[in-house]
Amino acid sequence: MFAALKNLLERQIKNAEAEGVLSNLEGEGKPLLQRHALEDPATAVGHRIMAEAGVMPREFALKEELDAARTAYRDCTDPAARKDLMAKIADLQLRYEMEREAYRKFLR
Repeated sequence: MFAALKNLLERQIKNAEAEGVLSNLEGEGKPLLQRHALEDPATAVGHRIMAEAGVMPREFALKEELDAARTAYRDCTDPAARKDLMAKIADLQLRYEMEREAYRKFLR
């Protein structure tokens, strides 16, 4: 039943897009829900305070390091350097997942 409803809705949206009904609407290209709308209000306030203070949660910093290491690995051609980068990626991935798990447990 839900699959049929989903298909119907998708067809109606595609028809509306084809007819141009969904063009030039206010908020076009923006998400329907802001990320913080799904958060606990206290958590949202904490994130806002951190953002205003220019503080980044450790998991965000680790994610940036992990992405940079993956990019470096992709661009590297030296086998020895690739091996070192793979070890660095594994370490960063483990630390990143640990931070995410700790944050999830904190929010419970």
